[in-house]
Amino acid sequence: MSYLPEFIAPQRFTDPVAALAKARLIYDNSIAHLRRAMQAFVAGDDLPGHVRACYPFVRVQTDTVARRGSANSARLSYGFVAGPGRYETTLTRPDLYAKYYLEQFTLLLENHHVALEVGTSNQPIPVHFSFADNEHIEGSLSFERRQRMRDVFDLPDLTAMDDGIANGTHVSQRGESQPLSLFTATRVDYSLQRLRHYTGTAPRHFQNFVLFTNYQFYVDEFIALGHAAMADPASEYVAFVEPGNLITHRIGPQQAADPDGAGKPPPRLPQMPAYHLVRDDGSGISMVNIGVGPANAKTITDHIAVLRPHAWIMLGHCAGLRTTQQLGDYVLAHGYVREDHVLDEDLPLWVPIPALAEIQVALESAVSDITQIKGHELKSVMRTGTVASTDNRNWELLPDNGPQRRFSQSRAIALDMESATIAANGFRFRVPYGTLLCVSDKPLHGEIKLPGMADHFYRERVDQHLRIGMRALELLRAQGVDQLHSRKLRSFAEVAFQ
Repeated sequence: MSYLPEFIAPQRFTDPVAALAKARLIYDNSIAHLRRAMQAFVAGDDLPGHVRACYPFVRVQTDTVARRGSANSARLSYGFVAGPGRYETTLTRPDLYAKYYLEQFTLLLENHHVALEVGTSNQPIPVHFSFADNEHIEGSLSFERRQRMRDVFDLPDLTAMDDGIANGTHVSQRGESQPLSLFTATRVDYSLQRLRHYTGTAPRHFQNFVLFTNYQFYVDEFIALGHAAMADPASEYVAFVEPGNLITHRIGPQQAADPDGAGKPPPRLPQMPAYHLVRDDGSGISMVNIGVGPANAKTITDHIAVLRPHAWIMLGHCAGLRTTQQLGDYVLAHGYVREDHVLDEDLPLWVPIPALAEIQVALESAVSDITQIKGHELKSVMRTGTVASTDNRNWELLPDNGPQRRFSQSRAIALDMESATIAANGFRFRVPYGTLLCVSDKPLHGEIKLPGMADHFYRERVDQHLRIGMRALELLRAQGVDQLHSRKLRSFAEVAFQ
């Protein structure tokens, strides 16, 4: 027998605010039920049955392919279903996704003029996903009590959180609703848990524009810029968040109180620490040090993707492959050779990863703005071309020159280990992406990194490179995010949610 929360009947809505309120009511009711049951279980109480609470769902059904939205919504690449049928998704964390859900609900109502149905799904919420960010009430359980958890509660089920929808391999069963979003609620909750673990910051601090780097030097500079922004009462950023949810607020009379306090530095940095320059509207800049290698690049973008950012950009170092390049030159990627292998099962190699015009223009403009080099002269410090990414850090030591030959045939001008993965996962998850690298060595031409040369290089270029990346994101934000979500990233039969 199942021990369930009080049932809340499904309801149809033509008001997106009311629909969101209903989803929040169902979710909050389910989470409260799980938390009460877990607290009783930790206290040693016997529960009246298998504890279960389910996610809310939103469903829309239309009998026509026609869209009835405004000219403004017609320009968007999302916000509408692919054709006649019934579409549905489960929802989670309405506190975190309220603005996002409200936009998706509003667009569906505007484009299709049919009611949204909101109710309780049959997808259980794993008890682990019911805990608050700083709650670890299961920690005091005995070994025997932990063993019994599976009998009493629903635990995470990996079969309910795969990436089939995003990969384009999901096939709805006969009589089953078609997907309305790329991610189910369980998949979202799983990634939110992983983000806390890998980055050392709560998901709510992540901003809609993300920079990735593979060097701590960039993070050090970002921290310095973040604290400088907090010392400026006129800064557009209102807070700076570091691992451990350590929050520094902008000086001034209106310092916002944080519900969880100011946090504290962790005893050791997490695997991929994140730092956040926060704006009130969530359109600030987050920076993540992903470390070295395509595995890390895939891992973190797999999870940040559920936050539905407006853009992410890779800022890193690369090997220059051309004799004409100098150390410190920039490389703006307009194509990728994917020898990273971590996405081969999710995104076939025959899938092209296109350059996105909006990102490319913003990055080129940012290089010009920060370096103060204009027009044709910009080619003296930046080259546009193909970037190859490999999972073999010592590719140049292979005896048969196979990689070198392939890179030459592909017309690659630079090589690194992460950029193709960041771009390919952006393509896979419909997150606008871009890459701006800086040449730090030229192994094919005898210019390898030496300590003294590296120190000089870092001093000369890190600050400028970071400022270029931040400037590019600011330009993208200023031009309006509606233009960012390119139709190049959308498939034939695409989900409605952005």
